[in-house]
Amino acid sequence: MEGRDLAGSRKNDVTGGTAAADVQRVRAGSVERGRDTLAVEEPLEIRISYVADGRRKIESLCVTMRTPGHDLDLAAGFLFTENVISSPAQIEQIAHCVPDGSQEAACNTVRVDVADGVDFDLERLRRNFYASSSCGVCGKASIEALKIISGPMLQANEFRITESVVHSLPDLLHSNQLVFQQTGGLHAAGLFDDRGALAGCAEDVGRHNAVDKVIGAQLRGGRVPISDRLLLVSGRSSFEILQKALAARIPFVAAVGPPSSLAVDLAKKFGITLLGFVRDGRFNIYAGSERIADR
Repeated sequence: MEGRDLAGSRKNDVTGGTAAADVQRVRAGSVERGRDTLAVEEPLEIRISYVADGRRKIESLCVTMRTPGHDLDLAAGFLFTENVISSPAQIEQIAHCVPDGSQEAACNTVRVDVADGVDFDLERLRRNFYASSSCGVCGKASIEALKIISGPMLQANEFRITESVVHSLPDLLHSNQLVFQQTGGLHAAGLFDDRGALAGCAEDVGRHNAVDKVIGAQLRGGRVPISDRLLLVSGRSSFEILQKALAARIPFVAAVGPPSSLAVDLAKKFGITLLGFVRDGRFNIYAGSERIADR
C-alpha cells in the first residue's frame, strides 16, 4: 500500500513548497522590514528494500536536496531513470517511513520496496549518484555507456510538433508553476502532447528532481515509455536531463535556457530532438529538426 504523502505537514512557517522568512528590503537608501516567501529546500533520503540471498534488505540509496511534494513520484522516477527498475510492476510498495517515531523525519525519508528478482549494482548506483550530484557526469565515454544501459537510439515516429505549439509552451508551463509565482526561485518540468496540452508538471529546486517527479508520476500511472510527449524544462538542458529523457524514451526535449555541449552530443547520438532558448517567440534547434512539423 502506498504511504500517505506527509510533505505538506511542515514546521516553522512552511506551507507546502514555500516558507516565510524575515527580510530587510533596501531601496534607494531606505530600509523596510517585512516577510518574504521562499522556496523550500530540504533533504530527501531514498531507501531501497530488495531481496538478496533469500532475505529482504534495506539500504540507504541516496540523499538529494529537493522541494517537498510529490516525493513518491521523485523516488520512483529516480529509480527508473537510473535503470534500477524498468516497469511499475517492479515496485511492490513505496511510502514515507517514520524512523524513531519522528513525523518530521517521515517527511524526508521514502522507502521503495522492489520486487524479488530486480537485480542492480548498489555500489555503482551510489557512485553514479554522488558523481553526478557533485561535479556532473563527464566525457564521451558516458554517452557510449548509455548504449548498454538505455538501449538503442529513438526511432522516428509520428510525434511531431508545430513551431506555433513550441512557442506556446513556456507560458503554459509558467502558468502551472504555482510555487515559482510565489517565490521566483524554483525550476519546473512539464510534459506536453503534440497539441500543446499539459500532461504533467512538477516544480523543484533541482531541475533533475523536477524531471524525475514528472517521469515518476507517469511510471506509477503505467504510462511508460513516454514516446508521444515533449519534455520542457524551465532552465538549461544538461547531460543529466537528456539521460533521464532517454531512459523514459522521450523523443523531444526543449528548454527555456541553453543546452550543454554534452547534452547536444547525447541528443544527436540517440535521435532526440533538442531545442534551446525557447522563449520570446524564438528557439534554437540543436538536434532532430525532423520533429518540427513545419520545417
